[in-house]
Amino acid sequence: MTAYTPLPIPPAALKELRDSDDAAQPLRPCTAREDGIPLNCVGSPLRCCLRAIEPGERVALVSYAPLRRWAAATGADPGAYDESGPVFIHAGECGGPRPRETPGYPLARPGALFTIRRYDAVGRIAGGRLLKIPDDAEAGLDQAFREAFSHPEVALVHVRAVEYGCFQYEVRRP
Repeated sequence: MTAYTPLPIPPAALKELRDSDDAAQPLRPCTAREDGIPLNCVGSPLRCCLRAIEPGERVALVSYAPLRRWAAATGADPGAYDESGPVFIHAGECGGPRPRETPGYPLARPGALFTIRRYDAVGRIAGGRLLKIPDDAEAGLDQAFREAFSHPEVALVHVRAVEYGCFQYEVRRP
C-alpha cells in the first residue's frame, strides 16, 4: 500500500472546469478513439480519476491551474509560480478514482520521467527533483515523497510528467 495519497482534481474544480477552464475556454469534449481521431488521447492520463483514457470515453482537454486553486482555498499567494497547463478530464460526471487492480501509485510507468515539485505554505516552489520511475515504482515514489516532506516548509507536492510538463496529481503533507 502506498505511503502517500495521490489526489485527483477535486469534484468542485471539475464542475467549474466543465463550464470554463482556467484559461477561460469552454469545454470541447471528444470521444477517445484508438486511431487518434479527433485527438490522440487513448492511454493518456485522466486527472479526474487518475487512470488512463480508454477507447470510447468522452473526454476533454482543459487548462488547469492546480496551485492557483490550492492558493485560493488556503489564502496563499504563489505569485509568479502560478501556472496552468493542459490536462484530460472526463467530459461529464466521473466517479473519481476507482479501486486499483494493482498496488502502487497511478500513472507510474517504470522508466517514465517525473518531476517531484515541492511548494511551501505561501505557494512558492521549495525545490524539487527529477525521478525516473524505477521498476518498483511504489518504493521509488514513496522515497521521493519522504524526501520532499522531510523539509518542514513543504506543504504540498505536485507530480508532473517531464516530457510535456503535464500535471499528474498532487500529494499533501500527511
